[in-house]
Amino acid sequence: MELVIGTRKWSTWSLRAWLPLKRSGQPFTETVVQLREAATSEAAIAAHSPSKLVPVLKDGDLVVWDSLAICEYLNDKLPDAGLWPADPQRRAVGRSAAAEMHSGFASLRGECPMDIALRIDADLTEATARDIRRIVALWSDLRGRFGADGPYLLGQWSIADAFYTPVATRFRSYGVKLSDYGDTGVAGEYGAALLETPEFKAWEAAALAEA
Repeated sequence: MELVIGTRKWSTWSLRAWLPLKRSGQPFTETVVQLREAATSEAAIAAHSPSKLVPVLKDGDLVVWDSLAICEYLNDKLPDAGLWPADPQRRAVGRSAAAEMHSGFASLRGECPMDIALRIDADLTEATARDIRRIVALWSDLRGRFGADGPYLLGQWSIADAFYTPVATRFRSYGVKLSDYGDTGVAGEYGAALLETPEFKAWEAAALAEA
């Protein structure tokens, strides 16, 4: 397998696909396309991706060009990796959480783009504050329901955690204190746990080395 990703410090979608693949233990090659280079980025991505976006997974003749589709393909192909829980109800809840991230939180995305190296205290708009309050509520709810089984959203690590790891980096980068948005400590602990996984630490080290 080959995974084509964008610049690590910026590409949230790439991180979401990379984490489950790395977590699975499946060998793969990694191709990095440098983003934000107007003269070359689009052409470089188009050489791999029909959508001209990253990430892209290549598995033989198969090309999968959406982060959520890549994760679901990996779950189907590598069932022993445990990328989704075996319980169908818990899996459905996790998929709902991942899909909400995949399609939502537009204000947070726009106002706080991922930048692994950034550390500021941002003055955020009310639209972004609403996004953060919803994320705090979601994280707190799922941790309350499944926390006895492990430190992640569904207890054990899953694709849902891959989708919220870039969010945790945003909160760190922009100085977001979740207690200001209704967190009693549960959401903050979960966000910190995401940033301490070996897979994310490996991504972060590579991102900072690129900077």
